[in-house]
Amino acid sequence: MFNKIWKNKVEESFSPTSYTKEEILQNPIPKHVAIIMDGNGRWAKKRALPRAAGHYEGMQVVRKITRFANELGIQILSLYAFSTENWKRPKSEVDYLMKLPEQFLTTFLPELIEENVKVRVMGHTEQLPDHTRRAVEKAIRETEKNTGLILNFALNYGSRAEITYAVQRIAKEVQKGTLAPEAITEKIISSYLMTKELPDPDLLIRTSGEIRLSNFMLWQLAYTEFWFTDVLWPDFTEQHLLEAIAVFQQRDRRFGGV
Repeated sequence: MFNKIWKNKVEESFSPTSYTKEEILQNPIPKHVAIIMDGNGRWAKKRALPRAAGHYEGMQVVRKITRFANELGIQILSLYAFSTENWKRPKSEVDYLMKLPEQFLTTFLPELIEENVKVRVMGHTEQLPDHTRRAVEKAIRETEKNTGLILNFALNYGSRAEITYAVQRIAKEVQKGTLAPEAITEKIISSYLMTKELPDPDLLIRTSGEIRLSNFMLWQLAYTEFWFTDVLWPDFTEQHLLEAIAVFQQRDRRFGGV
């Protein structure tokens, strides 16, 4: 009940009128946008299609939104593609999801290179199937010199696992005597996370009407602006991204200050 009330207030905080790219570009654009791409399965179910069809359509939206984010001058686009909890899904669905990065990166890689997009992945990729890992590594290798938008896929990623692993590594440094406990700061902890080379997200978007973080970048989202929408990910358009950025531009970001 409280979630719905709060969500309604959020949705009422901006006008439903359309925005143009030119209007949005008149104000500061978020440097780092993170998206929890949710609703592929429900999109397919509404159409009496297999869940794989929803995931396929979602992949097409990734391509479209990546291209548009690059046009807007967004510097980093982090996409929650597969979580550490997603292994619990039916094997047939997991197998298909593991083929999607290969399909996406194989077909889209020439365009990513042409558009100066740099592919990056965070997550425990060593646990991915060989064919998935090879496709990811190829995309990273062939775009590593690009200097435009960073397309950061969270693949086999879970924030609690990420933080746990960071704490373990920090503990080993303390145990070896190379790091004093009192020297551990927020900056030190951040330097042990998978996003150590990236600034924290300015804007988080979650589709499909769910209002939770689902173990995504829990440390990094401490002062991120959130935008939730009922739109299912396969139906997400450039206009929805403009709406989210318009709301972001209306927020007063004080980072704990007055």
